[in-house]
Amino acid sequence: MYGSENNGEDSEPTAFRIAEKKYKLYYDNNAFSKNKNKTKKQAKPVDLTQVLDFKSIQECHHRNAELPPGITVFHDKFSSPVFSLQNRPGFYFIPGALSTEKQCTLIKESLIDFPQPPNRTNHNVIYGPIHDLFVAAKDGKVLVKEESPLVSVTSSEPSADSFCIEADSKEWKFTTENDCSLKKCRSISASALLRKLQWSTLGLQFDWSKRNYDVSLLHNKIPEALCELAKQLAKPALPAGVEFRPEAAIVNYFTSGDTLGGHLDDMEADWSKPIVSLSLGCKAIFLLGGKSKEDLPLAMFLRSGDVVLMAGEARECFHGVPRIFTDKENSEIGHLETLLAHQDDLCILNYIQTSRININIRQVF
Repeated sequence: MYGSENNGEDSEPTAFRIAEKKYKLYYDNNAFSKNKNKTKKQAKPVDLTQVLDFKSIQECHHRNAELPPGITVFHDKFSSPVFSLQNRPGFYFIPGALSTEKQCTLIKESLIDFPQPPNRTNHNVIYGPIHDLFVAAKDGKVLVKEESPLVSVTSSEPSADSFCIEADSKEWKFTTENDCSLKKCRSISASALLRKLQWSTLGLQFDWSKRNYDVSLLHNKIPEALCELAKQLAKPALPAGVEFRPEAAIVNYFTSGDTLGGHLDDMEADWSKPIVSLSLGCKAIFLLGGKSKEDLPLAMFLRSGDVVLMAGEARECFHGVPRIFTDKENSEIGHLETLLAHQDDLCILNYIQTSRININIRQVF
């Protein structure tokens, strides 16, 4: 599901795949720009005229102006306008549902708290549980592991194969660069690991290799504040009197060029219960398709603070993220930069200026 800018170029050219390629980040190899005395490749321009913009739609609603065809306003005693799509029952979009303060809090938790063991991340398979990754990156530390005398390692970064060979050797640990240089070891900087962080799991742990929830894995419950937030946000997608029970969450981390390929979230028992999806950081394009990848998907912007609900029939729709906008002109995170300008938050700010975080909360059973 998770891909980089070169992922899946030779996939079957379905309507969904064509849309992914249309909005994906590509660079013009013949065009460069100068930024702070550095030469950078320029992104190829992309036609965004057909991308739904719920921020503008919300402004139309506040002015009592006519909404685009197929878009209606859902009212259920909810504090923010909730929009639905006539041809995608069970899909709801709540623009700007999260306050700036709440966005900053969730960004900090996503980087500092949510990847903490026993919660699992994509790094577990190679490095095992990693404690305090963000703090180590902030302090400029390096993750090291002494080489086994039986194995010759030529790469500065371990591979999955080498991990399998030395599964019973010493654990990885953080140290300073100076300490690492004093002994023969394999190493990778904490800052590089932070940038390679793709996902972490909260609550019941999802096993990506088996595509199911492994209830036997040790885990912490989803933080109570996040549970209460998800319960409130889920209400528009539920019948009166039915409560949403947050049992698992997946946090996805995107940097420039990262994508989330078209997929279904189909491992939960009751599809009438929504997936509550929170967007944080740089603006992205979200594709909402149909029950087949041959169905032409709708493209829409996701900004920091937006919330998407997918329940019922919408759970059967393919969806993905083909593009995030990390350039200052299009990322639209100025409101976050204001609140994260304090010296203690500069590392958080430096990360989110070129990244997007998505938290999606699920009821598993």
